[in-house]
Amino acid sequence: MNQNVSKEIKRRRTFAIVSHPDAGKTTLTEKLLLFGGAIQVAGAVKSNKIKKTATSDWMEIERQRGISVATSVMGFEYENFKINILDTPGHQDFAEDTFRTLTAVDSVIVVIDVAKGVEPQTEKLVQVCRMRKTPIMVFVNKLDRPGKETFELLDEIEQKLDLKITPLSWPMGMGNDFKGVYNIYYKNLHLFRGSGQTVEEGIHFDDLSDPELETYLGDAAGNLREELELVHGVYPDFKKDDYLNGEIAPVFFGSALNTFGVKEMLDVFVQIAPTPLGRGCDERFVEPDEDNFMGFVFKIHANMDPNHRDRIAFVRVVSGVFKRNTNYYHVRQNRQLKFSSPTAFMAQKKSIVDEVYPGDIVGLHDTGNFKIGDTLTEGEMLNIKGIPSFSPELFRYVVNADPMRAKQLAKGIDQLMDEGVAQLFTGKHSGRKIIGTVGALQFEVIQYRLEHEYNAKCRYDPITLYKTAWFTSKNKAQLEDFRLRKASQIALDKEGREVFLADSPFSLQMAQEKYADIRFYFTSEFEEEK
Repeated sequence: MNQNVSKEIKRRRTFAIVSHPDAGKTTLTEKLLLFGGAIQVAGAVKSNKIKKTATSDWMEIERQRGISVATSVMGFEYENFKINILDTPGHQDFAEDTFRTLTAVDSVIVVIDVAKGVEPQTEKLVQVCRMRKTPIMVFVNKLDRPGKETFELLDEIEQKLDLKITPLSWPMGMGNDFKGVYNIYYKNLHLFRGSGQTVEEGIHFDDLSDPELETYLGDAAGNLREELELVHGVYPDFKKDDYLNGEIAPVFFGSALNTFGVKEMLDVFVQIAPTPLGRGCDERFVEPDEDNFMGFVFKIHANMDPNHRDRIAFVRVVSGVFKRNTNYYHVRQNRQLKFSSPTAFMAQKKSIVDEVYPGDIVGLHDTGNFKIGDTLTEGEMLNIKGIPSFSPELFRYVVNADPMRAKQLAKGIDQLMDEGVAQLFTGKHSGRKIIGTVGALQFEVIQYRLEHEYNAKCRYDPITLYKTAWFTSKNKAQLEDFRLRKASQIALDKEGREVFLADSPFSLQMAQEKYADIRFYFTSEFEEEK
C-alpha cells in the first residue's frame, strides 16, 4: 500500500453519536461541525419549535417534529484530521436504522442529559456497541442546567450501561453555579461565563495545589481539589489501549448548546479514537490497508434532493481506494458497475469526489441495484457479516387514496421499502399490500414522504397480525397442504418469497406443530432449503 493512502487512513476518524431523544445529540453534532468550519452558524433546535433547523436534520418531517428520523453523514476537516460523523435517530421507532449505522462506524460518542441520566434507548444502543466491542466515549450534556450529582450520575452510567468509566474532564458546579470544566487529560481549566462564552480558555494547571487557582475559582477551588482527589482514587487511570479494546469509556462534561466543553472533548477524541478498522466477512477478515477496494451498503435513502428523483446508497469504504468511473464488482448481483458521480457529504451539501479512502462514507446514485448489506469489491467474492434486519411488529393494510396516482404510489412504496424503513408484503390471493414496521412513527413518515416526495396519497386500514414468518421445507407434500389450507394467510415479500401471516401466537404455534417438516424463520436472513 502506498504511503499516501496509509497516511490518509491514519488521519481518519469515523464515529456515530447516539443518545435518547432530546439529550442534545443534534446540537452536539452541530457544534462539532462549527469547530470544523463546516458550517458558519448553528441552528438552535428546540424540541418542536424549530427556529433555524439543524444542519443534520434534512427531512421535512424531522424539521416539524424536531427529531432525527434518518441517519445523516457529515464529513469535515479538523486540525489535519478528516472526521466523519454519522448522526443517528434517537427515537426508538428508528432504532433499526441506528443499529445498521453502528456497523459502519469505528467508535461512538454517547450523549447523556445530566438531569435525566441514563435512559432506556441509550441502554439498548450501548448494549449493541458492547457486543461489538466498539470504543465508547461519554459526553454528559446540559451542565448549564440543574441535574444529578456528578458521582451519583457516574455510578448510574456504570451500572445501567455496564461500562467501566474514567472521567477525562470534571465539572465545577452545575445549573446557575456552573463555573466550568477542568480537563484532566490536558490538565487545564476552562471557565464558563454564561451563554456561549468561554472566557480565559485553557488556563494550564499542572499543579492544582497552586494558590493561583483561588484567583479563578474562589471558594470552589478547594472543592475541585477534593473531588479530583476522589476521582483519582476511585476511577482507573486512562489507558488508550483499554479504550480501543472497548474495556473503558472516557467521560467528558459540558453544554453543547453553549458550545462549552465540546472542543475539549473533540481535541482528546482526535488523539485517542481509533483509525478506520477492518470488517469481518463470511469469507475472511478485510483489513483497511489492503490494496484492493472493498465496501458495503449500510443505508439507502430515497430523494435526498426532492428536485431529482434520486436514491443514494451509503457505502462504507473498508479497504483500498474507491475511484470514480472505475468498474467494481457487485457481489450479490454478480455484475460490474461503474459510478460517474460518487458523492461525499457535508450534511445536505453534496460534492462529487474522485477518490474515497477507508473510513469514509461515499454516496452512490442508485437506480435500484442496491440492498442494505450489499458488498462492492474489485472482483473478490466477499459478503459482509452482521447487518441486522428485524421482523416487523406492527402491521397495516396500505390503501391508495388517489386512484389517479396508482403508479406513483407503487413506485414510492417500492423505493421506501428498499431503504429498510419498513417491509412490504402482498397478499397472494387478495393482492392487498401490507406494510410492516418496527415502530408506529414509521407509518406516519411513510405517509408523509409518499405525499411530499412522490405526490401519492395513501391511507391505512387495520389488520390483525401477530408475526410474519418466512417458511421453507424439503417435504413437498406438506408444503402444498400448508399452501392450500392457509391460502388466505400467505403473502409474498419484496423478493417474491412466501411469508406466512400469523394472526395470533396460537395460530403460529398450531402451524408449527401440525407441519413439523416446515421451518419458520423470523428474520429475512435465512438460507433457502433446496
